[in-house]
Amino acid sequence: MSARKKIPEFHSEAEERAFWENHDSSDYVDWGEAVQVSMPRLKPSTQTISLRLPEPLLEQIKMEANKRDVPYQSLIKTWLAEDVRESRAQYRKK
Repeated sequence: MSARKKIPEFHSEAEERAFWENHDSSDYVDWGEAVQVSMPRLKPSTQTISLRLPEPLLEQIKMEANKRDVPYQSLIKTWLAEDVRESRAQYRKK
C-alpha cells in the first residue's frame, strides 16, 4: 500500500472546500480504517427559503397536514425528502 499524502492546513472553510473539490480523499485517508460515529444530538443546519405556491395547492397541503395532525411545513419537508430519496434511488439503478 502506498503512503497517504499529508492533508494540508487550511486557513478557511472555503479554502478547504476548494481543495476537496479537486482532490480524491482516498489519497489522504484510509477509509478502510474509518469508524462509524453516532452523533444523536447533532441537528442539521436549516435555511429559510421563500416558496410561492398557488393558494389552492397550499390549502390542499394544509388539509392533508391537518388530517395527519402535523404542521403543514413539516409535511412539505417530509414529502420533499421522500421524493428526493426515491429519485436518487431510481437514478442509481440506471
